[in-house]
Amino acid sequence: MPPAAEFAADWEAGWNSHDLDRIMAHYSPDIVFRSKKALALVGTGEMRGHVALRAYWQAALDKQPDLHFTVRDVFAGHAMMVITYENHRGVLAAETLYFGADGLVIQAAACHAG
Repeated sequence: MPPAAEFAADWEAGWNSHDLDRIMAHYSPDIVFRSKKALALVGTGEMRGHVALRAYWQAALDKQPDLHFTVRDVFAGHAMMVITYENHRGVLAAETLYFGADGLVIQAAACHAG
């Protein structure tokens, strides 16, 4: 697993760049990602694999061209971490990330306040 603070800084920079290739580089091709927010955009709360996750995040970026994240805290665990952050609308969120042996995220879930 990469150092938590280093990963979180790169994760934040990737999102704030809106460069989908840079964002996706953190995730395994077999990623399983869950988010309640995805239901409205892509009709499911669980994305499996790069193609599905990329489609969700592309839809999210298209809908929010001013999207910006600010990392608040990073909590490291065994082969996992939690990143808490605030978006451009002041909404607090947490992303839980589980890492594979290759250092890529194999499973993740996003939760949002409110």
